Amino acid sequence: MSPRRPEPVQVIKTRRDAALQRLVEGVPYIAFLGIRFDRRGDELTAVMPFDEALIGNPMLPALHGGATAAFLETTAIVELAWSRMWRLIESGTPEDQAEAEARPNWPRTIDLTVDYLRPGLPRDAYARARINRSGRRYASVHVEAWQDNRSRLFAQATGHFLMPGLDG
Repeated sequence: MSPRRPEPVQVIKTRRDAALQRLVEGVPYIAFLGIRFDRRGDELTAVMPFDEALIGNPMLPALHGGATAAFLETTAIVELAWSRMWRLIESGTPEDQAEAEARPNWPRTIDLTVDYLRPGLPRDAYARARINRSGRRYASVHVEAWQDNRSRLFAQATGHFLMPGLDG
């Protein structure tokens, strides 16, 4: 019996992008805000395209603080769910099974502290989350958001999350 040939990289990338898409598409609030996630390997960048409905202060104009906080919190939660799914996939769990285990088990927010560093301008926003600690029951995540320049953050947040058990 000949050894199995490895799958082409593009097939693996396409399948993982589809798994990420299915993970987030079941959450109506993500769709409401228009947030999407770009994946490079296991790293996610959240993108919140500009929409007039996101403006909180039309005199500046500036993004609404609630939309900014929701964007940061969503980025953190999706990062936690994706990192869990990624570990399952990398350990050899079939992707559909990994997705089934990760999807219904979203982390729950314990608290979220947002630092508004400058007004969010009327343009697309980007965010990345870094998991500081993730255990069986608890996780701590830091999120940074920027617009035109990655080194000029307009907001950041630190959140603590209750991690779901493996049985939901």
